[in-house]
Amino acid sequence: MKKEEWLLVVAGLLARVGFFSYGIYQDAHFAVKYTDIDYHVFHDAARYVAEGSSPYLRDTYRYTPLLSWLLVPNHWLQWVHFGKFIFVLFDLLAGVMVMNLLGKCAMRRKLVLASLWLLNPVVITVSTRGNAESVMAFLIMWFLVHLRNRQFALSGFAYGIAIHFKIYPIIYALPISVYIYSTEGSRWFLRLVTMGTVTLITLIGCGVGMYHMYGWEFLEHAYLYHFTRTDHRHNFSLWNMLLYLGSSGVVPDTINWAEFAFLPQLFVSAAVTYILWEVPTFQNMQCVLFLQTFAFVTYNKVCTSQYFIWYLLFLPSFLLDTTLSGAKGIFLIFLWVGSQAWWLYNGYVLEFEGKNVFYPRLFSAGVAFFLANVYLLAQFILDCRRRNYQTHLKKNY
Repeated sequence: MKKEEWLLVVAGLLARVGFFSYGIYQDAHFAVKYTDIDYHVFHDAARYVAEGSSPYLRDTYRYTPLLSWLLVPNHWLQWVHFGKFIFVLFDLLAGVMVMNLLGKCAMRRKLVLASLWLLNPVVITVSTRGNAESVMAFLIMWFLVHLRNRQFALSGFAYGIAIHFKIYPIIYALPISVYIYSTEGSRWFLRLVTMGTVTLITLIGCGVGMYHMYGWEFLEHAYLYHFTRTDHRHNFSLWNMLLYLGSSGVVPDTINWAEFAFLPQLFVSAAVTYILWEVPTFQNMQCVLFLQTFAFVTYNKVCTSQYFIWYLLFLPSFLLDTTLSGAKGIFLIFLWVGSQAWWLYNGYVLEFEGKNVFYPRLFSAGVAFFLANVYLLAQFILDCRRRNYQTHLKKNY
């Protein structure tokens, strides 16, 4: 790394230390706490692990045991906030790899794009509040760096851990396969089998190991629960109203609509892979991963602010060769932030003022946010198509 890149990483670290310090102050002096409620779940689960018990003794712990293991030092050091530094470390390492994947573009451009992760207040807030999404960001960047370097076994190992940690990265299997098939010539099958086999061995190995230690409750809470999850609190999703009515008994429970919510998101996430067939390069694959993740979050039955991290991770690489104008970019940012702010305002009125604004205000805000994101997705797809068209023109002339 060059001096300018190190300075950016240091600036990112200082920003995170600042947010972390303010968070401790807010927790001590304000009714609305800075620390994510899920962090307390992680911390409590880690206490059970430190005592030699199961993390699933903690109600609402719905994650791999690996996450609770990471926070065991909280109890060794008797400091509840230590785990946030672990998440910040993964956050910064992910940022370093984001910068690495930007390649050899001009230094100023690289620093600006890398800042979209390293200096992004949304990203910084998520990790310093004690949310574990930074661990996923690190794992995904880790497997991508190895894939770019054509280290297929190492990439498969990191990819397997990522899927074990959270299920959603499995949607990347299709574009990864297309990329390997299109770029590895006559050895594509061997490369694909190598990465696929190592991924499966890692995933199954982690699963069998956790099952051996914690039994059925591991499968139930870490995986099966998420297929029928019906959270309706702090949920931007278009499904929010239906989930709320279902939980209150207003909607008959003869059909559990939550079980079918994954169908449209999987269809859209798979459909955008056709863009990679047009120009099967590593850079274009990263763009497809961005589109997939954006679509997956937009159509997901549960959508909270921390999920935005999933696609913000790919934003620097996506914007590297964008054809979007500055004015169009500002408009899209305004649309995304504005529709989100309208939902958050109504959510605040509901939760902190105790007013029943679920319908029509919160519902209409959810619809507006969904439509805004669908429009953004369409613009991103058009941007990728224009880039692919320009690439074909350069090849032909």
